Amino acid sequence: MMRFDILTLFPALVESILSESIIGRAQKNGILQVRAHNIRDYSHNKHRRVDDTPYGGGRGMLMAAPPVWNCWQAVLADVTPEEQVRTIYLSPRGKTFTQEDAGRLAAYDRLILLCGHYEGIDQRAIDAVADEEISIGDYVLTGGELPACILADSVGRLIDGVLPEAECHEKESFEKDLLEYPQYTRPEVFRGEQVPQVLLSGHHENIDKWRLEQAEEVTRQRRPDLYEKYLKKYK
Repeated sequence: MMRFDILTLFPALVESILSESIIGRAQKNGILQVRAHNIRDYSHNKHRRVDDTPYGGGRGMLMAAPPVWNCWQAVLADVTPEEQVRTIYLSPRGKTFTQEDAGRLAAYDRLILLCGHYEGIDQRAIDAVADEEISIGDYVLTGGELPACILADSVGRLIDGVLPEAECHEKESFEKDLLEYPQYTRPEVFRGEQVPQVLLSGHHENIDKWRLEQAEEVTRQRRPDLYEKYLKKYK
């Protein structure tokens, strides 16, 4: 069973998101687990304080190293020798997350996701616990909780049994460096626009050819960087 341990100051936020929809059902069905751990519970300060001003000055507050370290150690306490575990710090300065990363991380038994807040985390804690840093894009959020949920959702849906069929994630955006082709459902005509006739033909070879052509064109127009990769690898 895949397990996500999320180290955060806001466990309720994480739990509310990942308890719904497909990931929520996967938890109820025992396919994967999500556990949110409140870093404040591991502060030795009587006020459960987890932050302080940064050395050298600067704006904002910084999460201190001891509570992060203590929380991480507590999570590791029940890891078995057979389990493959990786700790990821969600950070704007990390490597940008891709579908390829999702596939790579889905091979682990447990992922520990560390969420920063305020102006970040004392570098000594990051160095001590994180195997890698991952960013979900070139922008800054107020904390790592939403990125952690995005990563857990993206990786979790690749676990066997989470989606009803493997084809659900084999023919979609970013597989083979292509964006997904347009899709349609009933009614056949909407606001005067009809579903492409090829999709009504029942000719699966022609449908597959049309979908590939559409995926290539959408990728060429919207993500020329991906399209160049696709041409080099598959053409």
